[in-house]
Amino acid sequence: MKANAFDDPRITAVGLLFEVHAGLAARFAAQLEEHGLSPVEFEVLTRLTRSPDNQLRMTDLAAQTSLSTSGVTRVVDRMERDGFITRRACPSDRRSSYAVVTPAGLRRLDESLPGHLQLIEDWFTGQLDPAALGALLDGLRRVRDAVHPCATAGSGSAGAAGADCDTDEVRRTDDPDR
Repeated sequence: MKANAFDDPRITAVGLLFEVHAGLAARFAAQLEEHGLSPVEFEVLTRLTRSPDNQLRMTDLAAQTSLSTSGVTRVVDRMERDGFITRRACPSDRRSSYAVVTPAGLRRLDESLPGHLQLIEDWFTGQLDPAALGALLDGLRRVRDAVHPCATAGSGSAGAAGADCDTDEVRRTDDPDR
């Protein structure tokens, strides 16, 4: 009798990853909502504050968040209206602009961060001993770099330095039907 193909550990690994993501995402969304932020707004603020001078080119922000350039534009438009982000022209390229965190954006992030970190500790990192957490971080970075090479675009990290992270080009290259 043939073994059930769906008992494959690869399916189990991906299934567990999706289940963990869904569980954490639900907890994060509820906590962020208490602070008037959506998960994508929190991610944008976090990505910007972790970048040099609290800013990223809009195209790099799109690459890091896996949003389309038009999707990032809509989020930044909304966050600019709320006073959390401002745009700054790129001095070396008139076609580019930067998204920059404002003091109000930093305050909102500071307000939401303690509860967010507590959720991470309670439901994710606190579930692992230091060795297991280190191994998980290493494995996640390797997988991330393979499936999303532009995830650190504009951050100055070595992983993004050699990658062509034009989001439209990445989509064309990765899609054999295009």
